[in-house]
Amino acid sequence: MEKVELIEKKIKTVEDRHDSFAKTKCIPLHFEAREHVFMRVSPFWKVMRFGLKDKLTPRFIGSFEILENVGDVAYLLALPPYLSSIHNVFHVSLICQYIADESHILHPTEVQLEQGLSYVERPLKILDKKDKVLRNKCIPLVMS
Repeated sequence: MEKVELIEKKIKTVEDRHDSFAKTKCIPLHFEAREHVFMRVSPFWKVMRFGLKDKLTPRFIGSFEILENVGDVAYLLALPPYLSSIHNVFHVSLICQYIADESHILHPTEVQLEQGLSYVERPLKILDKKDKVLRNKCIPLVMS
C-alpha cells in the first residue's frame, strides 16, 4: 500500500506541474465589437496564399473590424470586397489583436508621372559596381 500511495503522490505532483505550465501558455483571448484585429493568413508552412509561398507568405493581413461576437470563440469580421469569397466568421486562434500606432501608417512619396502614365527610376547614388562573369559573357551589376 505504501508504494501505491507513493506512486499516486508522484503522479499528482506531475499533473500539478503540467497544469501550471499549461495555464501560463494558454491566455484566453476576448475581443469586443468595433475593435480592430489582424487575420492569420497561412496557419501552416508550405501553403500558398495570395500568390506567395514559404518565407515570403505574410503571416497576418488586416486590420479588420470586428462586427460581433458569434459564440464564445468565434468573431464576425468586416472583410473588404476582394476577400468576399472567404467566410467572414473566424475562430479566435486565427486572429490577433491590432494595437493602433502612428508608425504603422506609411506615407508614399509623390511620383512624377509622364504623359503616358509612366515614370523613370533614377538612382540617387551608385554604391557599388562589379562585373559578373559567366561562361561566355560579362554582366555589369550596379548597386544603387
